[in-house]
Amino acid sequence: QAKTIFKRLNINSEPRCSIESGKYAFHYIIEGSVCYLCICDQSYPRKLAFSYLEELAKEFNMSYGNEVDKPGLRPYAFVKFDTFMQKTKRIYQDTRTQSNLAKLNEDLQDVTRIMTKNMEDLLWRGDSLDRMSTISGELKDSAKMFKDKARHLNLQALYRKYGPPVIIATVILFVFLLRYYFF
Repeated sequence: QAKTIFKRLNINSEPRCSIESGKYAFHYIIEGSVCYLCICDQSYPRKLAFSYLEELAKEFNMSYGNEVDKPGLRPYAFVKFDTFMQKTKRIYQDTRTQSNLAKLNEDLQDVTRIMTKNMEDLLWRGDSLDRMSTISGELKDSAKMFKDKARHLNLQALYRKYGPPVIIATVILFVFLLRYYFF
């Protein structure tokens, strides 16, 4: 099954994934052109499996990172890395060891920090939405005031433009009416 998984992986594959198959779970991480895969019992904590894979990836990149893409690479070029893998595997095998419990607690703290950050973001967004609501209300009031003032200015412009000729025409008409009726 592991060979099948490796054959189906490509550049577009999910970089971190767990695949459950029967009583086992396959966990893998793809970093660059290297895939790190481990097979665990279903009951083994997923966080520890990925922590193990991340530790392998970190050490492999430090030790052999620049040699991976070299042309003419032989099939067992990185066989020396097996000793590190075995040591690390022994550390991670017992989920109750102090260091593994510490890693799980650290992951829990990370999740708590993320949840706290998300809550802070939500509260900030709520604050921001209230602020945006206030600003939009003020903007609406300002737009209404601008509309009223614009109407008033247009009326004043009409008075200035047509006011004097209308007054002169009214005075002349009044003079003609006075002359016609009284004189």
